Amino acid sequence: MTAWLTRIALDLRHPAARRDLRDIAAVHRRVMSLVPDGLGDQPRQQAGVLFRLDHTSVGPVLLVQTTLPPEPARLPDGYGTVATRDLRPLVDALTNGMAVHYRIAANASKRAWKGDSAGKVVALSGPQAEQWWQRKAEATGLVLRHLHAQPQPAARGRAVPIRHAITLFEGQAVIADADQVRAAVLSGIGRGRSFGCGLLSLAPMR
Repeated sequence: MTAWLTRIALDLRHPAARRDLRDIAAVHRRVMSLVPDGLGDQPRQQAGVLFRLDHTSVGPVLLVQTTLPPEPARLPDGYGTVATRDLRPLVDALTNGMAVHYRIAANASKRAWKGDSAGKVVALSGPQAEQWWQRKAEATGLVLRHLHAQPQPAARGRAVPIRHAITLFEGQAVIADADQVRAAVLSGIGRGRSFGCGLLSLAPMR
């Protein structure tokens, strides 16, 4: 299976872009507008949609990964600068022993079994969040060589009470199981995938 990555550098002069940035549910709807309608009860899964909002030195950049060809023309005129590329060459080139740079914004969390939070999913931070990513990376087929973790602004909804804690993990790793890594790239990692979490970006180290 292949995937496409669409990079949207948002133009903050556009009112729709500014509105979307204030509401993660609006970002989700905008992302879903890139794939066809009529995909059934679970359209995000059917289209393999994952996304991440990167805050760069030149402004916010929305990365959208899909397993169906995206339709950027469905974005509002002037919403941002858009570029799409086929990820299949990268995914196919992943091999055991390859050193890679990685980046993922993840909802590091666990289900509590004791105390007032028993049965609830609670966010992790600091060393606990780093340990969470270490475990997830190992299960994904990555051996981490370097890890930098940075808390991100929580994903919030305006019309509905959404609040997802997000940690950005980035660094270097070595691929121990290329098949597992490919599966993780295509399906995402962890909770909160509808709210900008779970998209694993990889780049071979040179």
